[in-house]
Amino acid sequence: MIGVLNVNKPSSFTSHDVVAVVRKLLQEKQIGHLGTLDPLATGVLPLALGAATRLVEYGSFSKEYRAVCLLGKTTDSCDVTGKIMDEKPVEGLTAERVVQEVLNLKTITRQKPPMVSAVKTGGQKLYELARQGITVDRVARPIQIHEVEVLSVELPRVTFRVVCSAGTYIRVLCENIGEALGVGGCMEELQRTKVGPFSLRNSLTLEGIKKSVEAQNLSGMLLPASLLVDHLREIRLEEDQLKALCLGQKLKSGEMELGIVRVMNAQGRLCAIAENLPEGILKPRKVFGWEGLL
Repeated sequence: MIGVLNVNKPSSFTSHDVVAVVRKLLQEKQIGHLGTLDPLATGVLPLALGAATRLVEYGSFSKEYRAVCLLGKTTDSCDVTGKIMDEKPVEGLTAERVVQEVLNLKTITRQKPPMVSAVKTGGQKLYELARQGITVDRVARPIQIHEVEVLSVELPRVTFRVVCSAGTYIRVLCENIGEALGVGGCMEELQRTKVGPFSLRNSLTLEGIKKSVEAQNLSGMLLPASLLVDHLREIRLEEDQLKALCLGQKLKSGEMELGIVRVMNAQGRLCAIAENLPEGILKPRKVFGWEGLL
């Protein structure tokens, strides 16, 4: 099986749990996901199957979330599942002030990953250290908040929608809101509603996937693998050049713009990922053959 399965992850499942369930249902060993979702979170978790796993590294898409921040409570994990560190009353807050601080998230350009994240330091994942009661310094990473919209304010909760770059931690944004308001805050709910071209509208539940497998009706379940690289610039080559590139040969690229490109055949199928180098050479990076990958 080759393509992308857009799963609507249920709460309490880890991303690894979802991969394990799908691997068993589809009897497919090669599965990779596009961005971890916390067990608390629900929503879009695209899974690349088969040869599509080779394209996951190019799928660093912006993401959209719907989050509920609980104000007045600070935890060690920045969400409601963690140990409570502090509690403060929220009676003095106004909806207008809450809205303003949520909208101010757009000014954030750097963020430290939380200790409960899967980011590695010294070869160990941060959450593994956190389980041992160890806290280490983390380097702030660049992020981008593209859009922020307040959906409701019903103190002590504020619900908001955010569109952000890959690698942004929503739990930390909730903590930021609480700190700015002086009462603390943590993430209570999180739903990922979009990852690049994959949205809740075209997602499938694990139960729905199971029923399709049992009915032996897999038609329409898989989305094209090419969706993972549709944002890359497309080029098409003459048949002899295409075959040469797919055999691993470098080509002269002439005046072509520098950077990573997707190489398509005449039928519009993905044949390779290549890079145009400064010395005027088109070098194959990932090759799928001149007949192409769906």
